[in-house]
This record gives sequence, C-alpha cells and structure tokens, in this order.
Amino acid sequence: MIASVVEITRLVALPVLGLSALLSAWCILRGPTIADRIVGLELLTTIGVGIAACVSIVHGQSALLDVSLVLALVAFLATVAYARALGDR
Repeated sequence: MIASVVEITRLVALPVLGLSALLSAWCILRGPTIADRIVGLELLTTIGVGIAACVSIVHGQSALLDVSLVLALVAFLATVAYARALGDR
C-alpha cells in the first residue's frame, strides 16, 4: 500500500504540479494587472508547498514537511501584505 502511494505521487502528482507551476509562471509573466500577477505568485507558492510535500513523501524525509509549512506561512503573509498595499492605492 505504501509503495503504491509513493509511486502515484512520483508518477502523477509531481508532473501535474510541474505543469501547474509552468502555467502559473505564465500567468505571472503575462498577467494584465498587478492583481493577476499577485494571484499567480500566490498560486506558484502554493504549488511549491505541494511539490515539497510530494518530494517529502517520495524520499521519506519529514524535514521537507517543515519547509512546506514555513513556505505556506510566508506565502500567506506576503499575500496579506500585497492586499494591504493594493488597498492603499
């Protein structure tokens, strides 16, 4: 059972997250407004959290889950700061 979860993560989840990261980068580069670019950046950091969690599952290293948690908290704080900055404009 555990080996199948690792294989599904390696063969399905990581490539899908990689493709999602490319599409999110495209959104950041081509976003017509700053709000679109901020949403793309938030999506990219969320995908980064998912990738770090998947790599943690594949390699069996729980330390990467801590990295995922910290990245998620920093992304949240950055989004709040961007929203506040846009609200002041």
